[in-house]
Amino acid sequence: MTCEQEALDRIICKDSLMLTPDEIAPLLDSSPQTIRKTARQNPQLIGYPFTFNGSAMKIPKKPFLQFLGIEVKGL
Repeated sequence: MTCEQEALDRIICKDSLMLTPDEIAPLLDSSPQTIRKTARQNPQLIGYPFTFNGSAMKIPKKPFLQFLGIEVKGL
């Protein structure tokens, strides 16, 4: 199993409805810090919804999976 598949499986099985840049970075072939920096400096480049609570970036799980083209029933 690839790292990307393992990361995707962890996200799909996760109970929380919100994700972090650390969790999605392997799927985007990026670093968590690059994701945070891009979201702050060029939010129009991010193709999925996100929010910041202070310095903590949160990404809604279902829209992120849809961004990847993955439809998961029951979310």
